[in-house]
Amino acid sequence: MQWLHKLEEIEQRYDALSAEMADPAIMQDQARYQKTAKSASDLTEVVDRYRAWKETNQQIEEAKTLLSSEDEEMRELAQEEVSSLEPKLADLENEMQLLLLPKDPNDDKSIVLEVRAGTGGQEATLFAAELFRMYLRYAEGQRWKVEITEQSDSEVGGYKEIIALISGTKVFSKLKFESGVHRVQRVPQTETQGRIHTSAASVAVMPQVEDVDVHIENSDLRVDYYCSSGPGGQSVNTTYSAVRITHVPTGLVVTCQDEKSQIKNKAKALLVLRSRLYEIERERQHQEQADARRGMVGSGDRSEKIRTYNFPQNRVTDHRVPGLTLHQLDLVLEGRLDPLIDALTTHFQTEALKAELVTA
Repeated sequence: MQWLHKLEEIEQRYDALSAEMADPAIMQDQARYQKTAKSASDLTEVVDRYRAWKETNQQIEEAKTLLSSEDEEMRELAQEEVSSLEPKLADLENEMQLLLLPKDPNDDKSIVLEVRAGTGGQEATLFAAELFRMYLRYAEGQRWKVEITEQSDSEVGGYKEIIALISGTKVFSKLKFESGVHRVQRVPQTETQGRIHTSAASVAVMPQVEDVDVHIENSDLRVDYYCSSGPGGQSVNTTYSAVRITHVPTGLVVTCQDEKSQIKNKAKALLVLRSRLYEIERERQHQEQADARRGMVGSGDRSEKIRTYNFPQNRVTDHRVPGLTLHQLDLVLEGRLDPLIDALTTHFQTEALKAELVTA
């Protein structure tokens, strides 16, 4: 198997890094030691699985040699051991193949989350607010930090648009499949005939990027300062702390008035702007790849409807995974997203593995 040769190389690399970490000269160079330790740590999981696979495989081979024993009881014990170990070996093979898939370089990053009301008028703004609250509850459960940078309220208490920075461990890895159009089906409070209406909101999840990821020329920016509005205490409407940044080449506009400090607001606005520019480049590259393999795996375009929330049936259906329907809408809206996130992660890993095997 081709992947076994790759695993042997990884194990050799891991052993070399471990030996390097034990070198006194390396240990005295903290920067080099930390870099070596990080490289070794990245390989630990796959090496552990590979070694467990080798040990299990050896146990199976040893048990098989006893299947031809003249002792009937010995043959039965050997067959039982083979039967119990072979499923374990298959599971380890699946785990190793998934671990060998190319890692998304953004998985460890924090994100910029944008939720916007779509079709459906005021009802759509209420749904956008519920979606944001759902992600806020999930973030609280993960102990992530959430900072709202931009917010546009509707007349009925919903959100026309809300943008937040979510920081923590593997935020993008967990929420990257949430990008897309979310649809809701329910009877609005203003509906007197009891008819079910359909509304929508869009969600964008973008990795936070630093200047080393996306360099922005100062000459390409127009920065305006103005008085903040809304919550903020005595400084509201008295100090020019709110910031609006326009990226002239693309026309992108980002505002932030979350902080009383003009400097902090500008830093947050620049972070959002870099993330948006980075996402535009990612989308361009994704589109090029999608055009090349559209016939094999489909487009995956962000504009496609990805999920439906049906209130009368207490049902959530994700349209990207066949059969992924939960009759737990109330729990999902309280931030219990793990069943959806786990199913989506497994699905897209399986698809990636299929593509890898096709091209291997």
